[in-house]
Amino acid sequence: QVQLVESGGGLVQAGGSLRLSCAASGRTFSSYIMGWFRQAPGKEREFVAAIMWSGSIPHYADSVKGRFTISRDNAKNTVYLQMNSLKPEDTAVYYCAADAGLVLTTTPNRYHYWGQGTQVTVSS
Repeated sequence: QVQLVESGGGLVQAGGSLRLSCAASGRTFSSYIMGWFRQAPGKEREFVAAIMWSGSIPHYADSVKGRFTISRDNAKNTVYLQMNSLKPEDTAVYYCAADAGLVLTTTPNRYHYWGQGTQVTVSS
């Protein structure tokens, strides 16, 4: 069982930056693939970024590639999402998720555990 708690969301102007954190409970954090997803009002939850157990092979949605960076610190049981050059279309609730599988996936229903989400609002 893994419990996830996101933090770091807020209101920022277009072009600004935010850093999201996701703290995980449990001693097996390093065995999970970690992902970030987002959901805007009236839209489906969409993949943002994911990272393998060791912190290697990050994968990004095309819409955030070059602007967002996912990283993890297994010693701190924490995964991060550094978001730069934010755009109004990045406005959404951001969720972190943990996948106990072996292959990195961008499909939300493949992830086993979810946080409660943190709101990110980018003003124009």
